Amino acid sequence: MADLLDDAAVTGRLKELPNWTRDGNEIRRRVKAPSFMAGIELVGEVARAAEEADHHPDIDIRWRTLTFALSTHSAGGLTGRDFDLAARIDAIAERHGAD
Repeated sequence: MADLLDDAAVTGRLKELPNWTRDGNEIRRRVKAPSFMAGIELVGEVARAAEEADHHPDIDIRWRTLTFALSTHSAGGLTGRDFDLAARIDAIAERHGAD
């Protein structure tokens, strides 16, 4: 199981991911895709990355607006795995033209 990060570590990791915010025991990011289909393709790529990492975000799709939430439920909070996948989501969002 991954080790929980303390508050100072979470704050430090969030500085590396300026588009993400902490909400209790999870981190969240909202992006707007250039079109509905671009958003769906972005979600598909995130799903493949999540499967590869064996770490799965909660994803909310509202037309072109996508919200990603990450937490390591098995550890009961935030771990390095959440921040690693968040960085991958950022790269995927950028490739798909989401802001």
